[in-house]
Amino acid sequence: MTIVNTVQDITAAERDERLDAAATAWSDRIDRKRSSAHLTYRVSGTGEGSVATRIQSGAHEFLIDEPTALAGDDVAPSPVEYALGAIVACQVVVFRLYSRVLGIPFDDIRVLAEGDLDAAKLLGKDDSVRPGFSSVRLVIELTGPESAERYEQLRQAVDEHCPVLDLFANPTPVTTSVVAR
Repeated sequence: MTIVNTVQDITAAERDERLDAAATAWSDRIDRKRSSAHLTYRVSGTGEGSVATRIQSGAHEFLIDEPTALAGDDVAPSPVEYALGAIVACQVVVFRLYSRVLGIPFDDIRVLAEGDLDAAKLLGKDDSVRPGFSSVRLVIELTGPESAERYEQLRQAVDEHCPVLDLFANPTPVTTSVVAR
């Protein structure tokens, strides 16, 4: 397993301070000017190798590839693995944020995401199935001082506010265009 970057080790108190400061700053900003909550994200990608893509996102860069069975070099996770990774990461962020908002503390979090995909549509063999996930399952493991009922209350708040979960659970308008150069 290759770890691309490392994250600085911080204490729970330092994390809580950062979460509280960010939440307060955003809340104040939105209260002053509601439109400041409207964000546009931009990511670009360039094909490399067989089917890999080098992604640029602000100051960050990473690779996406496919396994060799799908013509890739298997040098990085696949697009659907990154999609599952995105929902896992967003869950961690929103669990930590709403833990502070609701006063439901936990010590550690681990999220497992599984998605079922029928590759027959991708490969042009069956138009009756979706090309994407037919279902996704998330298991959130929390350790800490609260009861299972309180953690369920926290999960419900996270489900209601998680942007990437919303992308998976609800249709989002997408437009595509080709520019020939």
